[in-house]
Amino acid sequence: MISHADRPESAIIPVMRLLLHFAFGAFFFAAAPGRTPPKSAASVADLTESARPSIVTVTQIGRGGMHEALGTGFVISPDGLIATNQHVVGSARRLQVRFADGALADVTSVHATDPSLDLAIIKVDRHNLQPLPLGDFASVKQGQQVIALGHPQGLEFSVVEGVVSALRDIDGASMIQIAIPIEVGNSGGPLLDIQGRVLGIITLKSVRTENLGFAHAVDDLKRLLSKPNPVPMERWLTIGRLDPKAWKTLFGGRWTQHAGVIHVEDAGEGFGGRALCLALGPAPTLPFEAEVSVKLDSEAGAAGLAFCSDGRDRHYGFYPSAGKLRLTRFDGPDVFSWTVLADVPVAGYKQGAWNTLRVRVDAEKIQCFVNGRLAIEKDDAELRGGSAGLCKFRTTRADFKKFAVGAGLQEKTVPDQLLGSLQKELDRYLAKPGQRDRTMKKLASEPTVARNLLEDKARALEEQAAALRTLQSDVHRESVARELVALLQRPGEQTELLRAALLIARHDNPELEVDPYVRVAERMADELAGDPALKKGTAAAARRIAKYLFAENGFHGSRDDEIDNVSNSHLNEVLDDREGIPITLSIVFLDLARRLGIKDIYGVSLPGRFMVGFDETKDGKKTVTLIDSFGGGKFMTPATAEALIYDPRGGPVSEDHLKPATPRAIILRMLYNLTSFAGTPDQSLAYLDLILSIDPDSPRERLNRALIRARSGNSPGARADLEWLLEKQPPDLDLEKVELLYRSL
Repeated sequence: MISHADRPESAIIPVMRLLLHFAFGAFFFAAAPGRTPPKSAASVADLTESARPSIVTVTQIGRGGMHEALGTGFVISPDGLIATNQHVVGSARRLQVRFADGALADVTSVHATDPSLDLAIIKVDRHNLQPLPLGDFASVKQGQQVIALGHPQGLEFSVVEGVVSALRDIDGASMIQIAIPIEVGNSGGPLLDIQGRVLGIITLKSVRTENLGFAHAVDDLKRLLSKPNPVPMERWLTIGRLDPKAWKTLFGGRWTQHAGVIHVEDAGEGFGGRALCLALGPAPTLPFEAEVSVKLDSEAGAAGLAFCSDGRDRHYGFYPSAGKLRLTRFDGPDVFSWTVLADVPVAGYKQGAWNTLRVRVDAEKIQCFVNGRLAIEKDDAELRGGSAGLCKFRTTRADFKKFAVGAGLQEKTVPDQLLGSLQKELDRYLAKPGQRDRTMKKLASEPTVARNLLEDKARALEEQAAALRTLQSDVHRESVARELVALLQRPGEQTELLRAALLIARHDNPELEVDPYVRVAERMADELAGDPALKKGTAAAARRIAKYLFAENGFHGSRDDEIDNVSNSHLNEVLDDREGIPITLSIVFLDLARRLGIKDIYGVSLPGRFMVGFDETKDGKKTVTLIDSFGGGKFMTPATAEALIYDPRGGPVSEDHLKPATPRAIILRMLYNLTSFAGTPDQSLAYLDLILSIDPDSPRERLNRALIRARSGNSPGARADLEWLLEKQPPDLDLEKVELLYRSL
């Protein structure tokens, strides 16, 4: 299989180079400046006294200046870097650090984060601090003595002594299991050996016993420190913030937004923990409907729709609670002004899953639906007009998506003839699952209806659920493939490259909504629009975009052992985490340039390292300037870039590599990457199907698909691909072997 893996370095990396990398990394951290720990701690008391100046309290500053969350951190550099857990840092909240001497300091930037490891490094504007020296995870032994420092339950500095009970691999991360009681507030504190060196960062409390906890290996912190992605606090505070032009929140609660999904947690300030999030805009006129999809983490509280709100205490609410659906009228701030109009069980409601709530309001009546089924119908005209939006109660955490208000939101009725036709097609498929091509194409013409129908069938026929869900996935991928092919057929300057890349992620994840991420890109362009540097020529504009992405917003190349992680090829996760590989980071750069009207910036498909480029004329000679998105937006010449790239076929890098890459070529390169990263034949097959939808005349991908189909038992599919090869007779293939394989099937 031809592989065009978009790796940051040569595919042939000398083993010695890797050994030197880790050896020098360990040497660097062992030589961290600051206090020298005692060579042999006389007692835990001595060690505690020595480490105390390096331990800090980290708090989140919420509404009204309230300190809402608390954790521990520890100094790792004299100039203000502090390590802690990412969940201690959170998002969209001011952060403050308190030192052992009582001094306070505001956090000026989030220096580095890794959500998968729950690690973060924050920075304060203080110098001459005492860092704790970082140890070596390889030296950790089962049974060795360790101590944990922190601020449990918000109490002032404490120390707990224990031993390493085991070394574990949890979800791919190296963890130190410790026989030490871990409490709220210990998160982010250091785990020290008896020489005062950091062995790990306390992060988890065991759910099995109070005297057991876990710490992340210190090597993970070293890796994070070596490749930071700093984000200034003024930028960090905007992450996840609701658009104030679209939403107004009342009574507190913590409302955030992530890629089109609104998340709420923390009890509201209203009676019963009530909190509201109202959509701004003109009040809907009668009759109207409001709709949202909601998922609750727990039904000890409630969350759902608010409507006919006066912007204060009066509104209706329709929401699930304790497994039932409830319609309530709120006429004031306390329990005496609430009226439960209906509280009923509904068979169509699914606890713990997404449910679509819809209300229909006319002059005299309110109708409430869940998942298209009428749940409540009530004559009540006390409240009319006002706003619609979202509500939540008590401590329940909830997610909301696809909120809409207006007329005619009800689900479209599927014609009986269409439903019957799809039912028959499904019955035919269930009788002969191997012959799916006709069924897949028919269902793909009505993907939404087909998906719902397939789900119903799967629930009713559990013994055939595997076949149905496979078909469901194929229908979804076929519909995405059609959309992607249509998008790439547009003229080059009209192709939305970022949307096309997002469709690849949606191909893998049917739940992904593309439009919210497109709006993220639009907002980034809006922030830069009007910047004077954009009018000073292509070079100046490119430098401004690079500074915006990599210096101001923390976009960065993925760390060494994560290059093959599929998250780096999914544009939604790249935008979420601001981390990616060369091609995905370059797509973000190219999309931003396109939206800002900078037409002379293009993608450069260098061997092994995708970059961004633009042409300049100096002294009458045309030159190419390259931008390494993976390297933090560094500008370089082709000669300088030579050290970072390689030709997988062994030939020299030619001028053809410097030509602008078309959107179609860029998307195909992303898919070649994914076939290389795929962990199973089924995953490879899905990407090969998509490649051949875009490039049906690719003989090598056609052969690869035939081989995988043959191995998986899909002989008809394999024969179809081999017949194509025998008919087209492409060069560079051994057609005699192709024919032998065809006959064997």
